[in-house]
Amino acid sequence: MVILNLGRKKESQGNRLGKYVLGRTLGEGNFGKVKLARNTDSGQLFAIKILDKNKVIDLNNADQIKREISTLKLLKHPNVVRLYEVLASKSKIYMVLEYVNGGELFDKISSKGKLSEADGRKLFQQLIDGVSYCHNKGVFHRDLKLENVLLDTKGNIKITDFNLSALPQHIKADGLLHTTCGSPNYIAPEILANRGYDGAKSDVWSCGVLLYVILTGYLPFDDRNLAVLYQKILKGDCQIPKWLSPGAQNIIKRILDPNPKTRISMAMIKENEWFKEGYTPANPDDEEEDAYIDDEAFSIQEPLESQGGSPGSPTLINAFQLIGMSSCLDLSGFFEKEDVSERKIRFTSNHSPKDLIERIEDIVTEMGFRVQKKNGKLKVIQENKAQKSLGSLSVAAEVFEISPSLRVVELRKSYGDASVYRQLCKKLSNDLGDHQTQQLVNSEDIGLLEKNLEAS
Repeated sequence: MVILNLGRKKESQGNRLGKYVLGRTLGEGNFGKVKLARNTDSGQLFAIKILDKNKVIDLNNADQIKREISTLKLLKHPNVVRLYEVLASKSKIYMVLEYVNGGELFDKISSKGKLSEADGRKLFQQLIDGVSYCHNKGVFHRDLKLENVLLDTKGNIKITDFNLSALPQHIKADGLLHTTCGSPNYIAPEILANRGYDGAKSDVWSCGVLLYVILTGYLPFDDRNLAVLYQKILKGDCQIPKWLSPGAQNIIKRILDPNPKTRISMAMIKENEWFKEGYTPANPDDEEEDAYIDDEAFSIQEPLESQGGSPGSPTLINAFQLIGMSSCLDLSGFFEKEDVSERKIRFTSNHSPKDLIERIEDIVTEMGFRVQKKNGKLKVIQENKAQKSLGSLSVAAEVFEISPSLRVVELRKSYGDASVYRQLCKKLSNDLGDHQTQQLVNSEDIGLLEKNLEAS
């Protein structure tokens, strides 16, 4: 394959990128666009993912992009979206990918409903073929779901979106992975338990969820309340329809085993009688030439504050850590119904971290307290002993950043009057909270979740 490196040349000349002519936009994401492109030498169509480095840096996703490129470079399988080359400039990354034009498996199930067992089994065989190939290459996907499985014009699947994948270097000394990631309905219970997990076993679980959806048309674990959903997953609490064949019921039951030690493995799935019916293993393309990667694509430099965190910057936290704070996230009306005298309080806000800190300081000062600031945290204490109407109180306030548009404010009482603490919490949440997604979490709920995780 002839490779043309345009990495440091002018980024665009009309609608051309080297030997590629760019066409319509196929999709848009947080970091840029995906465009249809035609190779002028061969006439073959490709999908070119165009990433804006500045947006990648702003959203702290440089590691994910580098991981996706490094992972896709390793994978050459008929059921995995292929990366052909990566071009780059100082401001853009161009990932030249296989063009898959049959849409997402999600769209097919949403529009047509469940598939027959014969059709569903064929897709599941391809899924297991592709995922087990990845595992043999040391790659664990960690975000397998309907949306990340594409279909080509012949109805064959193509696994995509490897930006949450793990490689051997991500495995800790205990032989397990420890990063909590994935999509809520598909995540394995051992990941939620937060004690380390086997990437292969967790991918098997997600494949089981996919099989269930393909054959039934709905999810095995579902609830509008994420905490309730996670409790169902931890218990393996799903109903397998009796109208499925005994073979299908059996393999789903063995895959959706909440205990990873007794859960069926990839090798065992391939030996299962239901799975083997009509099975023809795919042939990997490992002998083909490696994808070309321009070194400039890995020159994404995170700013200092995102690498280590400046002293005043908010703590970054992901959605699963937030869920881990509580077993119930819909405690609306919490202050009116509960005594919060000894509890840690959290509420969501869409104000910027800087604005939150400044407004918290203004509000508590107006209430007669003084503020001490250190390492991005606030300590709220009684202004002076003469203000006895306020009572004695010491509260720590901290801001956690979940996403560019959502933060969590945490208030922790060190000591003091319960009624004054309640008054302070209510004032701050009313003035600063995001009342459409208000989430108030208490320490007893955290303890309950931790007990449930231990029991699982």
